[in-house]
Amino acid sequence: MQTQAATRGPTHLVALYVATAGLQGNALGSDEEEITLLVYVLIDVQQNRVMGRQQYIVRPMVMDESCTPGTGSDNPAIAGSSGVISEVALAHAPALSERNLREHGIPLEQAIEKFEAWWSAMSCVTSGSAPRFVVDGQAPMRQCLHPEACNKDINLPEHYTLFHDLRKEFVACYSTHGELSTFGIQEMMEYFGLPLDTENEFYVHEIQDMICVIQRMIKDGHVFQNPETVNIVLEPGICSKDEEVDNGCVVRARGLPWQSSDQDIAKFFRGLNVAKGGVALCLSPMGRRNGEALVRFVNKEHRDMALKRHKHHMGGRYIEVYKASGEDFVGVAGGTSGEAHAFLSRGAQVIVRMRGLPYDCVAKQVLDFFLSGQKPCHVLDGEDGVLFVKKPDGRATGDAFVLFAKEEDAVKALSKHRDCIGSRYIELFRSTIAEVQQVLNRAIDPKQIVLPTPPIPQLPPILPQHIITSGTRKDCVRLRGLPYEALVEHILEFMGEHSKNIVYQGVHMVYNAQGQPSGEAFIQMDSESSAYACASQRHHRYMIYGKKQRYIEVFQCSGDDMNLVLTGAVTPASTKALLSPELVERSKEKACRGA
Repeated sequence: MQTQAATRGPTHLVALYVATAGLQGNALGSDEEEITLLVYVLIDVQQNRVMGRQQYIVRPMVMDESCTPGTGSDNPAIAGSSGVISEVALAHAPALSERNLREHGIPLEQAIEKFEAWWSAMSCVTSGSAPRFVVDGQAPMRQCLHPEACNKDINLPEHYTLFHDLRKEFVACYSTHGELSTFGIQEMMEYFGLPLDTENEFYVHEIQDMICVIQRMIKDGHVFQNPETVNIVLEPGICSKDEEVDNGCVVRARGLPWQSSDQDIAKFFRGLNVAKGGVALCLSPMGRRNGEALVRFVNKEHRDMALKRHKHHMGGRYIEVYKASGEDFVGVAGGTSGEAHAFLSRGAQVIVRMRGLPYDCVAKQVLDFFLSGQKPCHVLDGEDGVLFVKKPDGRATGDAFVLFAKEEDAVKALSKHRDCIGSRYIELFRSTIAEVQQVLNRAIDPKQIVLPTPPIPQLPPILPQHIITSGTRKDCVRLRGLPYEALVEHILEFMGEHSKNIVYQGVHMVYNAQGQPSGEAFIQMDSESSAYACASQRHHRYMIYGKKQRYIEVFQCSGDDMNLVLTGAVTPASTKALLSPELVERSKEKACRGA
């Protein structure tokens, strides 16, 4: 029986145990705490014998005294802000005290490298073979190891994308009606009538029990032959309007950085398998990203694990994760345009969205735009790789989508952000299949797409909180009196030479509670001096829009000032006080010198 198992399944298994500085068991990884222990136990399946073991105490990054500000991960929430081991973690593994972690722990990447070296040196293992991991449930791999490695820019070896879930394997071996599906290690030991091991050489007693369960299953003839997979790459996919999407497979992510791509969002959910084309960025009524995305997973199990990442971090921001429906996803990602389907089926790896194009722009100008400069790049399939967005009557909107064949082309293409076609500044940012569908659907019939109601009501005026820079630095400007029809490109033209000092995607329109333009905009500049120069030189200038001529007010402000304005704590009459004191003094001195 054992010989048959060895020939049909892997010849060796590696029991992998993971502990963190926070919650354990089913909640492992849900609190975003760092890994503190990795244990590897090598089992020869044919002999059903333990061949070796390795234990690595892992020091959390926040405890690393050599880690200086600005180095390592940009995730401030890794291991919490204090680096203190939780009471739950200490009760689970008393040996993993803060002192032991500091004195004996090694970085996660080093622990992984040490295991790889140990595995390669094992004489009982066939040269070049890869370990096949067995873990207790889904969380150790999907909620801990893969997300943390991604956050720390650690490239896990490929064999970490395959593993066996001991709980599922146990059910497959002994259960006929699914009654054992929730069993953990302790319940498995009780099922076998085996006593729990309270004294062994491992830092966590549960590890020996896990090994006992695996060896008992091998003895009973179970074959570990259907591993779980972890998808690292988000694959493209096209969603149609008539597609049925399971309600139990979709989440809504809120609070995303504006520049986030579908790949960035997939990285946030690293370890979980997102369906093909399963990230749909949501757009505001004005066609700009609103900091939300709908994400479709391969099944309900992965969706439920995604919900446990509520308020986990992407960079310095926490992301909210809520349940959403399949109808919500299709409403954003589903397309009806045959032209869009043909365009998106060309096999591009990269889609770039262009905004602010001259209305008479043609495809050749777009090709020339990307071929110019120090970083030229070729558009996939030439002019067929350019899709202009048009209104129902055929008029241009100033938007286009462009395809590129390789991932390397994305960096070259996006480096041309704010370059010009004619006299127009062109905005560039990475796009997605779902965004192409959404924009084209809206262009064909603006009333066709109604954004699903978010799970939490928003307060007027509508400018999502997460785009506002915090602090008192006056590196922003506020525009008042804009024509309601004004778009970002009109603001860029009004700003003139000051436009070059706007940060990437730093123009944000403000909407009222009904979702209509309020006539105001909030603009993030690259410095206080840039904001001061803009406010000084563009205040009380006119914006020409069609036959209209509007008198525009421009005030320097900070992220905190804008927060106060949006919450009603500062009235419009007080906006004249938004200049920083030092810049007010500077302007007075300048006025005196002029006199």
